[in-house]
Amino acid sequence: MEYVLRTTELRKKYKGFTALDGLTMNIPKGAIYGFVGRNGAGKTTLIRLITGLQRPTEGGFEIFGIKNTDRDIVKSRRRMGAVVETPAIYLDLTARENLRQQYRILGLPNTDGIDELLELVGLADTGRKKAKNFSLGMKQRLGIAIALCGDPDLVVLDEPINGLDPQGIIEIRELILKLNRERNMTILISSHILDELAKLATHYGFIDSGRIVREMSAEELESACRKCVRMTVTDTGILSRVLDEMGIDYKILDDKTADVFAKLNFSQTAGKLSEQGCEVVSMTEKDESLESFYISLVGGEEQ
Repeated sequence: MEYVLRTTELRKKYKGFTALDGLTMNIPKGAIYGFVGRNGAGKTTLIRLITGLQRPTEGGFEIFGIKNTDRDIVKSRRRMGAVVETPAIYLDLTARENLRQQYRILGLPNTDGIDELLELVGLADTGRKKAKNFSLGMKQRLGIAIALCGDPDLVVLDEPINGLDPQGIIEIRELILKLNRERNMTILISSHILDELAKLATHYGFIDSGRIVREMSAEELESACRKCVRMTVTDTGILSRVLDEMGIDYKILDDKTADVFAKLNFSQTAGKLSEQGCEVVSMTEKDESLESFYISLVGGEEQ
């Protein structure tokens, strides 16, 4: 598998505080990578390191196969666009003027791509309206447009839906999916709004206290959080035999309880169990959310 970003035992220490504590992560090419963690877990610190805003204390990382200690890391960073914490926009300029300014900063030879970018992020009709008069969602979309100047292969978005209303969240979500699917961009999204990430991400990295506690694909997460029927019976030994005969997947939790991963016909199942001397006490549908899965990984309450 080809990776766009890899970190190895990455550490960042401040006076009396360790923000990253041996963080190792791998972002595959073409992924929408959901970087999941509480506020203060180390998400923004990691982004600051890979974008060159800060330097690691220990460990290292590679962007497009180039190590952070290599002189060519500057070239790799040119293939990356980022919105870190808040969009870096000029409030007294229009959307078009903001993009022109970014083109100048990047040294791009012409501004032919500006109209396409404005159309892409839904700001083509803002005309002479200054950014200070934009809604929060419009500012966020302008920040993403600025990050897209230079047509990057990797886009890094730090909490892109923080504070947005439902319509703004939908607009950012659709934009991210469009960038990934139509422009083949790899996207790293840090967020603590887990259920929204579940609508986007193809891969996940769960961070806690500056460490990755688990990396997994969306398919693996869906399997871990899949819906089931929790059954309480008088004998799970008999239940397991009956479910094996029916070809149904299940997990025994204790001598009275099991999670069954299938839609069950209650009468049929209860009848088969009763024939073998096992009675059904209760059946309850259960669906573990992304948030509850994260809490089960790191403990405590999600913030």
